[in-house]
Amino acid sequence: MQVLLPLCVLMGVALATPVSHLEPLSDAQIDYINNFANTTWKAGRNFYPNELARARRMLGVDMEKNAVFMRKYVPEKEVVVSNDLPKQFDPRQKWPKCGSLNEIRDQANCGSCWAFGAVEAMTDRICIHGGGQVHISAEDLLACCPICGMGCNGGYPAVAWMWYKFDGLVTGGQYNTSQGCQPYTLPHCDHHTKGKYPACSGPMNTPKCEKECIPGYAKTYKADKHKAKEHYSVHGVEKIMQELVSNGPVEGAFDVYSDFLSYKSGVYRHTTGSYEGGHAIKILGYGTENGQDYWLVANSWNEDWGDKGFFKIARGKDECGIESHIVTGIPEI
Repeated sequence: MQVLLPLCVLMGVALATPVSHLEPLSDAQIDYINNFANTTWKAGRNFYPNELARARRMLGVDMEKNAVFMRKYVPEKEVVVSNDLPKQFDPRQKWPKCGSLNEIRDQANCGSCWAFGAVEAMTDRICIHGGGQVHISAEDLLACCPICGMGCNGGYPAVAWMWYKFDGLVTGGQYNTSQGCQPYTLPHCDHHTKGKYPACSGPMNTPKCEKECIPGYAKTYKADKHKAKEHYSVHGVEKIMQELVSNGPVEGAFDVYSDFLSYKSGVYRHTTGSYEGGHAIKILGYGTENGQDYWLVANSWNEDWGDKGFFKIARGKDECGIESHIVTGIPEI
């Protein structure tokens, strides 16, 4: 009886309310995912139930408009898929000297995911293509691209890569570092229930565009600019896989439902919950876990979220639109 009672109580909590009406971030929603849903991942406590509005703040992509901008401004690349395309791929093993492949950045309490997904992939690709280990500045893209969107209120990955090609971006590391021309000025904050940073306070405003480098940096703002020699989109599962293997990480975007906010491990598939917004991320690689194909993804909510800041999402059926918003480029070295 002592063994069965908790399960009976749990079933009563989870099933007394229709699945479609489970409160986002609630214990009932987490319990349903872990104990009753036929899914491939595990949920846990990342946000408190009263933090949904703050979580939404960090989802900064209008998916419909981004799709329009991709069609208008981003040429599609015709990727030739090789016969020896690996079944599993992790770029950290192929390019171990590129330390940025292991990094998880923190966008702070700002809807700047569109900028972070872009500069993270740009940073990796510069190293992969022989340009050395630099960090492209999220601050510069967030604050100084007048056509990319609305700063902390959201933006468009498609336009970010176009800006990278035609205007360029300076270098800059994470908050509280002296790396590069323009490090990020918005502080790390604890998005989660148990983190090592100060708690996130209110919404953060978009930093002011400053077209100069921090004191003591060796180059001028103009001289520090990095550009892409081409930018493009990639469509089709195997073509995306080939692009990752050949050239390194890409930026993607996908529809976020409330269950994703509680991701802890496994291969995410939308299971239950309300639509919350569009989110941009960096896709690193791919593989298969327990029979489920996945994309390996880096988030920008610091390393306390999810699986040490990373997550896996189902591959092959355009889960939440993840395969429809791939944009990237080749750096000008």
